[in-house]
Amino acid sequence: MTIISELLAAASAAALAQAAPQTAPQTEPAQSAPVADAASTADEGQDIIVTGTRATGRSRLDSVAPVDVLSGASLQRQGTTELATALATVAPSINFPRPSANDATDAIRPATLRGLSPDQTLVLINGIRGHTSANLNTNGTVGRGSAAVDLNTIPTVALDRIEVLRDGASAQYGSDAIAGVVNLRLREARSGGGAQVNYGFYDTQVDTANNSRHVTGEHTVTASAWQGIGFGSDGFITLSGEYLKRQPTNRADIDTRVSPNRVTGRYGDPEVEQFTGFVNAGTSLTDNISLYAFGGYQDRDTRGAAFPRIRAANASATTIAQLTLAGVPNGFLPIINTKSKDINSAIGLRGTVSDFDVDLSLSYGRNTVDFRTLNSANYAYGSSTPRNFYDGAVAYDQYVAGLDVTRKFDVFQSLNVAFGVEGRREGYKITPGERASYDYPAGATDAVAGSAPGAQGFGGFAPRNATKRNRRSGSVYLDLEAQLTDALLIGLAGRAEDYSDFGSTANGKFSARYDVAPWFALRGTISTGFRAPSLQQQYFTQVASVVTNGVPILTGTVPSTDPVGVALGGRPLQAEKSTNISVGTVIRAGGFDLTVDAYSIRIRNQIGLSENIAGTFSPAVATLLAPFNVSAARFFINGLASTTKGIDAVAHYRWRTESAGAFDFTLAGNINKIDVTRVPTSTATLNPAPTLFARSRVLTLEQGTPGEKITGTIDWSLDKLGALARVTYYGDVNQPGTLASGTADVRTGQHAITDFELRYSAPKGAQIGLGVSNLFDVYPDRQIAANNSTGVLGFPYYSPFGFNGRYLYARVGINW
Repeated sequence: MTIISELLAAASAAALAQAAPQTAPQTEPAQSAPVADAASTADEGQDIIVTGTRATGRSRLDSVAPVDVLSGASLQRQGTTELATALATVAPSINFPRPSANDATDAIRPATLRGLSPDQTLVLINGIRGHTSANLNTNGTVGRGSAAVDLNTIPTVALDRIEVLRDGASAQYGSDAIAGVVNLRLREARSGGGAQVNYGFYDTQVDTANNSRHVTGEHTVTASAWQGIGFGSDGFITLSGEYLKRQPTNRADIDTRVSPNRVTGRYGDPEVEQFTGFVNAGTSLTDNISLYAFGGYQDRDTRGAAFPRIRAANASATTIAQLTLAGVPNGFLPIINTKSKDINSAIGLRGTVSDFDVDLSLSYGRNTVDFRTLNSANYAYGSSTPRNFYDGAVAYDQYVAGLDVTRKFDVFQSLNVAFGVEGRREGYKITPGERASYDYPAGATDAVAGSAPGAQGFGGFAPRNATKRNRRSGSVYLDLEAQLTDALLIGLAGRAEDYSDFGSTANGKFSARYDVAPWFALRGTISTGFRAPSLQQQYFTQVASVVTNGVPILTGTVPSTDPVGVALGGRPLQAEKSTNISVGTVIRAGGFDLTVDAYSIRIRNQIGLSENIAGTFSPAVATLLAPFNVSAARFFINGLASTTKGIDAVAHYRWRTESAGAFDFTLAGNINKIDVTRVPTSTATLNPAPTLFARSRVLTLEQGTPGEKITGTIDWSLDKLGALARVTYYGDVNQPGTLASGTADVRTGQHAITDFELRYSAPKGAQIGLGVSNLFDVYPDRQIAANNSTGVLGFPYYSPFGFNGRYLYARVGINW
């Protein structure tokens, strides 16, 4: 009750002062059992949306801003059951790279919208703000420095559809909605159910710089089921569950440092075992008041590999002695084991009070990630080293209480007025690991002199890293949407928020749509936005091996307000700010529709993770880093500025024939260009001052995601039979090195991925699908040998479509 009281107090204070909340979902009547594969992309053109507008009854083609509506069936018509991967396959503005050998980022991978940082996209579940992962991406991946929502905590079997608002929406929904909003709408069913098993494996030719081999296997099994239960006149409970077991993949090159040459690393998707369960429910309490609730839990065990520690042909005497004392004279491959536990929950009341539609909600989300390093060693322990280590844990939780009020007035042709308040409380915690994971032994040791402490591959959190922080925020908003004439629709939104740590912010949005003719409309928006610095960015601290130019370097990450961070140039973090402009058109005629939207997103005061400032830079830096037992340190800093410009286009045509069935043709594309216009200069008191944000960080932002992505899909159905063919083109991506030499950057190249599926789907009965992802076994351009001295990095991990090759799969299930 204490937390609830604090949240409601914060919300009340915000209403009197300044701030901004969240909308609750505008739900439709509970569905009866849908057919798992019945919905198609064709049906999505007329879908009623609840994202980007608080007015009821508006479809995606009637909206003021671009909204993609993706059915649960379209997400399931592919080889993967991972939500983020499935979403990136069907939505051209979303990318989901698959980093490897990057610690916990292998296990909790972030997705991007319009090439922006993963934490600049707001994720909602049934219209209620989702919580971010406790994990912070600190290595050199796409999304470096972000703590984003883990989309893969929501199984596709639990979803009815996804709405993707491709427009800045901070004035409507609050922090994080700079790139847009992803609204995950859970399945609602009073009856029916289904169960299915997905099985797939790789059959691929792996051609790396120094090796060529054929791989068959590395299978994945997913079992899922759902059931709708009805009660009363309109009550429903929909239960969903999923089990996933995935073997690791390995696309490493051979290691030329050992004799005979062989693969010593493991580079690809990690091993995963996870259980997920969801429940979504609702019922009427009185004639005009209803109760709704949802809850989900996931337990995920992931095992990814670090760089191998081997006895190379030219190994030093120190390395040979360390490996021998550890009992692994030929070396070992450390395994980073992350155990993620995730909770999503909400409860609310919705009803009508004096002609106002009122929604009162309370939600709670929590993510904990426990770290273990397996098959490793702490060289500082010598012959007494453990082989497995508990490294500690990170945790993030979020309470949100919101009140949303809506009413439509007979002003102009119609005037929809929405307003509300919200209170939010966030918490972040770091728990230390066992001593052997981060320190020297307590007593005497026979270790080689000068051996660094900590588990090789991933060092644990020390007591000095222990953190427990929280903050509160309150918000208030007003959202107006007026149909001035038959042709002109105007929207105006304003929002203010107040945070206990960095202060206040206010944002606004103006939108308009003009229907020139029934078949042609113009639309546009202009808005300001913001993203509050996350608690993870403000308070994360750890020592870890960071791979720089292919070499692991022991690096300390410190808060920007820590004495070491301040001395190196750190300052208290402030909110990121943005200005979004979009202009678009909607064309529709019969079974054809086309939307084209151009956008410009200017971000200032953006937060980035600094360079690794090495102790070799100067004696002053070496003195600062000595207590941390690290070779380098880094921290978060404001000051980046960038401009993102692009075009989204989606064309769709549905063709029905009398005897050959129905055909859906979809062509969707995104062209995106990012320019970093400002880089923070050093504010350090050190003389000389180190560089805080260098070449590789700038190029990651500008070229780390494809500048062009185009997807063409043909979906055919005839009674219970169907087929789908999809080709996705990805533009070139740059995985930059730190040096501007000709070989430092690694390019993925321009590639097209082809998917194909045949299916049989009965409304009640068997569900069968046979397919292949990446039919022609396409890989990104391989890593050159000069950039891969260890043999681990066979392909660039910035690749927007991964680097696993051809995948064959079968889906067998039943609906009832």
